[in-house]
Amino acid sequence: MKLFSLFLVGTMTFVFSATIFSQEPTFDNPIAEKRADPWVYKADDGSYYLIATVPEYDRIVIRKATNINGLKDAEEKTVWRKHETGVMASHIWAPELHQIHGKWYIYFAAGESENVWNIRMYALSNSSEDPMEGEWVEEGRIETEHDSFSLDATVFEHNGKNYMIWAQNVLKDGHGTGLVLSEMENPTTLKGNEVVITTPEFSWEQLKHRVNEGAAVLKRNGKIFVTYSASATNHYYSLGLLWIDEDKDLLDVNNWHKSPAPVFCSNAELKRFGPGHNSFTIAEDGETVVMIYHARDYKEIEGEALNDPNRATRARVVKWTDSGFPDFMQHKGD
Repeated sequence: MKLFSLFLVGTMTFVFSATIFSQEPTFDNPIAEKRADPWVYKADDGSYYLIATVPEYDRIVIRKATNINGLKDAEEKTVWRKHETGVMASHIWAPELHQIHGKWYIYFAAGESENVWNIRMYALSNSSEDPMEGEWVEEGRIETEHDSFSLDATVFEHNGKNYMIWAQNVLKDGHGTGLVLSEMENPTTLKGNEVVITTPEFSWEQLKHRVNEGAAVLKRNGKIFVTYSASATNHYYSLGLLWIDEDKDLLDVNNWHKSPAPVFCSNAELKRFGPGHNSFTIAEDGETVVMIYHARDYKEIEGEALNDPNRATRARVVKWTDSGFPDFMQHKGD
């Protein structure tokens, strides 16, 4: 018996035919040591690309493999380095790799040499067939309606339109971040209304820091799901979930729903602490949804969590509930 289905993950669309008795993928975790905020992109030719934050916060690196497990030992290439002075000179965070209309883009966050916390979103582009080759060109800053702390841009397509979701300091008291959604005029320019779709309102989103960030998009079962990360980047870090019916207006905040509890968080029995800032991809079978995320295998951190280098990239299969929602299997290891 065969099943025919369609998935859209970010800007990637997959159509597949697979036997319902196919074997579930397994992963040689961690996929990458000392790599946080991981983003894995599966290209049309089946190649997998991993891009992530390095603990030095000074460059953007990519590695390529023919399968997810192959990313573990794949050669890594530095494709861009921070500026020595001025903008894009500090805190190079959370790069994401996307292919839009045949061209590659990297979205990332960066601070300034004179003010490392003046963090904004920027983009690079590359016209080569392979993002490991060719020249990466600086496209400049992604301008937003409000000029404030902003980071963690992700993009996705829906009904022929491209959208961006990012984290920004939009809270009334100025302390923390929410997620903002906007349609895009082109891959580096926003268009029209910028709508805040979530802010930290529950206690688990406000542990040490009031944070909603690191959005990732997954479309299935008539819905658009958005995972995001909340609270400080130590063992408090956890994943939340938003969703909207795919036929609703994405820019109407009243159409969005939010889980009141985290869907994936620390589990001491499994030595999984501070899981978060995930992405989604499709396994080699063309069928199975895989979540790529970072976590530590210990709880106690000396000093500031952002200075601890040991967030590692991990992969795990996403299951589905009878009601069509993603099940992140909180009590199961990788």
